[in-house]
Amino acid sequence: MAASKPPGPVAPGKSDERAKSRRLGALGALVPFLMPYRGLMFAAIAALVSTAMISLALPLAVRRVVDNFDTENAHILDQYFAAALGIAGLLAIGTGLRYALVTRLGERVVADIRKAVFDRVIGMSPSFFEQVMTGEVLSRITTDTTLILSVIGSSISIALRNLLIFIGGLILMLLTSAKLTGLVLLIVPAVIVPILVLGRRLRALSRENQDWIAASSGNASETLSAVQTVQAYTHESSSKEQFSKVTELSYDAARRRVFTRAIMTVIVIFLVFAGIVGVLWIGARDVRAGHMTQGALVQFVIYSVMVAGGVAALSEIWGELQRAAGATERLVELLQTSDSVQDPESAEMLPQPVTGRITLEDVTFAYPARPKTKALDGVSLAIEPGETVAFVGPSGAGKTTVIQMILRFYDPNAGRITLDGMDLSDLRRDDFRKAIALVPQDPVIFAASALDNIRFGRPEASDEEVHAAAKAAAAHDFISALPDGYDAYLGERGVMLSGGQKQRIAIARAILRDAPVLLLDEATSALDAESERAVQSAVVTLSEGRTTLIVAHRLATVKKADRIVVMDQGRIVASGRHDTLVAEDGLYARLARLQFTDGIAAE
Repeated sequence: MAASKPPGPVAPGKSDERAKSRRLGALGALVPFLMPYRGLMFAAIAALVSTAMISLALPLAVRRVVDNFDTENAHILDQYFAAALGIAGLLAIGTGLRYALVTRLGERVVADIRKAVFDRVIGMSPSFFEQVMTGEVLSRITTDTTLILSVIGSSISIALRNLLIFIGGLILMLLTSAKLTGLVLLIVPAVIVPILVLGRRLRALSRENQDWIAASSGNASETLSAVQTVQAYTHESSSKEQFSKVTELSYDAARRRVFTRAIMTVIVIFLVFAGIVGVLWIGARDVRAGHMTQGALVQFVIYSVMVAGGVAALSEIWGELQRAAGATERLVELLQTSDSVQDPESAEMLPQPVTGRITLEDVTFAYPARPKTKALDGVSLAIEPGETVAFVGPSGAGKTTVIQMILRFYDPNAGRITLDGMDLSDLRRDDFRKAIALVPQDPVIFAASALDNIRFGRPEASDEEVHAAAKAAAAHDFISALPDGYDAYLGERGVMLSGGQKQRIAIARAILRDAPVLLLDEATSALDAESERAVQSAVVTLSEGRTTLIVAHRLATVKKADRIVVMDQGRIVASGRHDTLVAEDGLYARLARLQFTDGIAAE
């Protein structure tokens, strides 16, 4: 369950360990995602520049109107009003076009980022998920990409537009009145200083806020995925308290971020407009003295308001850009995370057809989370094609670890594992895994129909083949009894099924895969006696001509195996058939006595 701080790499206060950048330069990581849409991006920039230029032209028309209020030629005045209206129309069209182009660009880029992050994470080895919670990854894919969408689809375009208006307006202010513009420029340092000082603080708070949001998501994901266990142990109150604590810490970080941003906005806007009021007071005196026309003063006022509005908008957008920079850093971390298990750059091809010969040569391995404890200690084993080998031993002996190593979820710390004489590290994982079917100890049922769950083993399989696999796994009867039969929705994690039914679905999936290597990790542990008997018969049939590895605690399920490998503390301590191992009176015989009691005498 979640603690009072985000787990592992997301803990606030450890931002420097995750990313050293303290600048908006982190947004540069978005450039590769923008480049494929250069045409759309340039069109959006063109629309943005055009609207900024049109906005800057509007005060010129207003000046002409004001200066010609007293003219006797009404036709000229009408022309100026028509010109102002035309400029306003162009501004409206350009703004709408800019919005459409920029928003579309943002949606497209964020969709690509989400796909890139998911594509990266889905291929990571289990060691990655030992350090990063699934909920945090989901938070990055959703919350962080939403921030980036806000920036690409809105904030950046608004920032660029206001920057252009600020620069253009300042130039036109200078041309209108150098004296008044000089007075305005005196205000700029007073505005920039709080932006820089408070902006740095705002970025740190934004990063901390996002970290706590990720921790909150991870906490909720973990708890809800185990809701039945939580309820069974009456931990609802404790879970509520933990989630509430993390959520309140997230709120506290958000509150401090909002307060800091509000203070920065107040200071910037007050300084800007206070300065403008002072400048306009001096301008009004110049009009009365005849040093400038009323239209020129109105033009200067409009440009001053535009420049001030641009500065104010930039001060607000600065915080958004900083939040997006933090979000980008977090996403880039996922995209650039190095995996402990990687495919070779020049992978060799697995010979076809695969016969299923597996060898472990002096394999030593310790899980990254427990580097000092050897899960496998110098294990050597040769498994012949078509052989059925069972692994037995006490919990923690290394049985399941052997399965994980054959799937190359982890790489050995020493030694090597081969399939048909090929080192697994020389092959692409998605290449050799096609030759393997797995029934895990904790079967995974997807939120889909029974048909789709079984077809997951071989997506191109026909309905008839799916039904045949279900019958072989003793799953056909209970599936047919469901309200919609094979089309019945099984719920998230198969909540509609019992433990035994989940395992039979998983076994049917493996049968449908029809792979030359079959891995059964406690595949019948949740089956009742009748179903177990039916599945065992199916496994015997399925094992013919296939290399089958069975991990089991129930020794009755492995008595007919070609060979039984007994493991203890990461080592192979005995190997042979059932009768031979019982006669040796070693660890296997002790385990057999515990399970069979008087049944041993009957053998």
